[in-house]
Amino acid sequence: MVTALVIFVITLALVIIQPKGLKIGYSALAGALVALALGVIHLQNIPVVWEIIWNATLTFIALIIISLILNAAGFFKYCALYVAKWGKGSGRRLFVAIILLGSAISAIFANDGTALILTPIVIEILFALGFSQSASFAFIMATGFIADTSSLPLVVSNLVNIVSADYFHISFGNFARAMVPIDLVSIATSLLVLFIYFNKRIPRKYQNDGLPNPKDAIFDPLTFKAGWAVLVILMIGYFAAAPLRIHISEVAGIGAVILLIVAGRKATRPVNALVDSNEQNNSDSNSAKAIDVKKIVMEAPWQIVLFSLGMYLVVYGLKNVGYTAYLTSAIQYFSRISPLASALGIGYLIAILASIMNNMPTVLIGALAIGSSHLGHQATTVAAYANVIGSDLGPKITPIGSLATLLWLHVLKLRGFEITWGRYFKTGIVLTVPVLLVTLISLAVLPGG
Repeated sequence: MVTALVIFVITLALVIIQPKGLKIGYSALAGALVALALGVIHLQNIPVVWEIIWNATLTFIALIIISLILNAAGFFKYCALYVAKWGKGSGRRLFVAIILLGSAISAIFANDGTALILTPIVIEILFALGFSQSASFAFIMATGFIADTSSLPLVVSNLVNIVSADYFHISFGNFARAMVPIDLVSIATSLLVLFIYFNKRIPRKYQNDGLPNPKDAIFDPLTFKAGWAVLVILMIGYFAAAPLRIHISEVAGIGAVILLIVAGRKATRPVNALVDSNEQNNSDSNSAKAIDVKKIVMEAPWQIVLFSLGMYLVVYGLKNVGYTAYLTSAIQYFSRISPLASALGIGYLIAILASIMNNMPTVLIGALAIGSSHLGHQATTVAAYANVIGSDLGPKITPIGSLATLLWLHVLKLRGFEITWGRYFKTGIVLTVPVLLVTLISLAVLPGG
């Protein structure tokens, strides 16, 4: 048991710290190989873990490729500028509008899309409006916070959702039926908590003249239009996946391929709209690729495949030596009391674990423990959704709760907004605890939950 725990701790530390730029996939895979060599895991565990994670990771990669293509086409910037116009000079209205936009993006493109793609766009908007550093901090933290607290409604809204839905064989439709109402509660509570916490920082009025026309943000019109069509295809495909007995990764993959084909075509736009002056002087062509799809495919998070397989094998080692038995006992205890006790007890327990040891390993540990609890159908359902909520919201307490948060902090630092871990924790715990409480209560009392 000591060996398994040491391997897990060292692997997780390497993933979070990334010494000398060591990629997360290689760290996790190295941890799995050490666990295999020392007998913590066995060869027969590999196909078991792969069956758990393959659909989730491939879906996530496809969604990121779709997000990157649409971002390059100007899709998200257009949406952000369009929504920003709703502010009409009111800082409070702008605050609400950006939060609602972040909620929509998280629901469809996963929480990473909001945290890593929308945040830089929000910074540009705030800079154009001349917001102070203090006011900008409120909007930036709100964008990062809502990315996770609104990632509950659909299976594709968060990578941990996909892992949990696959593990418990929850269809896309059933997941949405249960979690959409709960997500609305989470968004409403998040709005209230964020508004109370940042009220003094939000400017009452601002000049709206600094914002460009949303249409000017569209870089590739055809890909932009295709993006809307692909979103419709994705939503129809997701709901039809279970009846057709196909995986959501196949649906997301089809959407990604469509956009790659459209974005990778030869564009008819003038070169001066696509390349800088130096490239213009060296070019004798009247057209160029609108979007560098090869670069986008190369930049996709392929490391997540190695990370998921390696990290989950290390986590499976904890199960092999009996660590999940402690969590199983706690889950059984809470489930015997009442649905409310089950939702709150399991949800907060998972949230604390996610904030300390990252949400990716936590959601699998939670799923394995629930699977070993031998609960009835209704109790298993409540526990499974509590595991999802805790894994989605719990990471907001600390910077290490999710890899997306660490990347988000890095992006902010590059753009001149450095948020220390201490400052993040002080803000994160105050915001997360009440939102998590109300969201878990809604799981127990709403009919869907």
